[in-house]
Amino acid sequence: MTTAERALDPEARLQHALDLSYRYLGFRDRTVVEVRRHLEAKRVEPDTIEQTVAELLELAYLDDARFAQRFVEDRRTLDHWGNERIERKLLSSGVPAELVETALAVRDDGGELEAALTVLARRFREPPETDRDRDRALGFLVRKGYELEVAYDAIRAYGRD
Repeated sequence: MTTAERALDPEARLQHALDLSYRYLGFRDRTVVEVRRHLEAKRVEPDTIEQTVAELLELAYLDDARFAQRFVEDRRTLDHWGNERIERKLLSSGVPAELVETALAVRDDGGELEAALTVLARRFREPPETDRDRDRALGFLVRKGYELEVAYDAIRAYGRD
């Protein structure tokens, strides 16, 4: 089928958009917004994008809640990110705020403190003694995405241990 024929046939346009989406999803999970952006960049018509997204949602190829949950687990485990950094990244990827909150709620504040302590112990062999060292440790934890209060608590707890 030529490009001109495909442009006239709605079924062919839908199949082309699905093919583009399957290839895009083949590398990793994506959000609905990411798939929409990808198809828009490929100059797929808006009504075909809507049909494609609806079909991908129905077939469970797209699931923002699943994406958010896996992203949270991976970033906490692999990159040792804190909740704030994870939240910023998920929101910028187009995950709705309520799904981000749900995914982040899996770990309570005690778990966040334990994670911050683990990250701190990996980065700093000795507890920070001077104000400068404490500031460096605090900056490190904040850049990793831990809330300021959790970072302070982790530094105090690391010094006590």
